[in-house]
Amino acid sequence: MIELKNICCSYDQEPVLKGLSVELSQDDFTVILGPNGAGKSTLLYSIMGFLRPSSGEIFLEGRSLFSYKRGELARKMAFVAQETVFSFDYTVEDMVLMGRYPYQGLLENLKARDREVTQEALSSLDLGAYSRRWYSQLSGGEKQRVLLARALAQETDYILLDESLSQLDINHQIEIMSLLSRIRKEQGKGIVLISHNLNLAANFASRIIFLKQGILMGSGSPEEMMQPELLKQVFGLELQTIVNPLSGQRNILYPVTSNE
Repeated sequence: MIELKNICCSYDQEPVLKGLSVELSQDDFTVILGPNGAGKSTLLYSIMGFLRPSSGEIFLEGRSLFSYKRGELARKMAFVAQETVFSFDYTVEDMVLMGRYPYQGLLENLKARDREVTQEALSSLDLGAYSRRWYSQLSGGEKQRVLLARALAQETDYILLDESLSQLDINHQIEIMSLLSRIRKEQGKGIVLISHNLNLAANFASRIIFLKQGILMGSGSPEEMMQPELLKQVFGLELQTIVNPLSGQRNILYPVTSNE
């Protein structure tokens, strides 16, 4: 369990998170949603320990987050950034092997366990045939699968993703959301994802968190959160919902304005 209690965070004296309290369970696939500037990435960076709150407390498994050493945190939480740029090109296998760094000592060679876990991660995401391919030669969807495999190889309790779907086509977005849902169910990893896609969140997440201007607007199941009144409070727009017959979850209907 990750617990945030009355968290406040600022950039250059400008408040971003304002007394936010929320819990993130390892049992959930949580999607964080909200308008631009709501504080979604700031929340994620705080959870990762990259940003220390000006006030409030964060606990991981009942222990203060900032009492953990960086190596300990890296064995608890894996992070997939929105975009990953490398100065040098690497093979897919080498990329995934990077996920084993929390388990290696200084100047220590790779162990049999590191290669075993890497191969398992590649196999679980159907990347075995790509292992000798160069990362730069992959499509956007394939790159995201590789980064997700690297996070799996890190063997953590949580995987946190910062808008990792934003530059993907809809088919790849659905593919990655399906993979994340499967990882949560089969491997028991807590998934925390920042997104702007309400319908994808409703169809795949087990829990949705709404932020607006650094304030928690709601936290609960997709059915509880995908209500027109709450959506209007968060996004300032009249949004109607309808039950998706394929998923059984409420999805928004996009308003259409005629130019005639």
